[in-house]
Amino acid sequence: MLLLPIMLFLTSCSADDTSSGGQIDYDQTKKMVVDILKTDDGKKAIQDVMSDDKMKEKLVMDQQVVATTIEQTLTSDKATEFWKKTFSDAKFAKGVAKNMRSENEKLLKDLMNDPEYRGMMIEVFKEPEIQKELADALKSKEYREHLQKVISETIDSPLFKAKMEELLLKAAEETKNKASGKDEGGDQNKSGSSS
Repeated sequence: MLLLPIMLFLTSCSADDTSSGGQIDYDQTKKMVVDILKTDDGKKAIQDVMSDDKMKEKLVMDQQVVATTIEQTLTSDKATEFWKKTFSDAKFAKGVAKNMRSENEKLLKDLMNDPEYRGMMIEVFKEPEIQKELADALKSKEYREHLQKVISETIDSPLFKAKMEELLLKAAEETKNKASGKDEGGDQNKSGSSS
């Protein structure tokens, strides 16, 4: 839209040139337009057009048209089929999930630090109906099976095993140190009573 007056001017110029025997091809016209836009006068002309209230209004209207068009395109049957097919590709789905995961984690962290959001969540969980649904869900067979699966996977995890081993060794060391401390204390008592 911004380039329309310039293009009309250049077209009229090229028509004059053609009638006078010369011929300007597309590449030359394109180069001329780009050169004109790079000049201070060209930049000023674009700024003037952009600052015009009628032009701003037109651009806002066009943005609405673009948004509506995108929405209709994305919700069409063809688009739905396309997205289903695209997300059935494991590599693509994994990449999207990975990108969205970090964004979702950041969003959740931000929300959890927001006192208003935390207050809303507490109010939601205080509702008797929600509490009943949660209790029913926790008692369900599916949840118990899921929990068993998670526990089994956690126990089988090499990281978990290493951490448990570290904790057990630490506990054994502390027990050994306490026992040796008692023995030393007992020996000292015996030697003190004999003297």
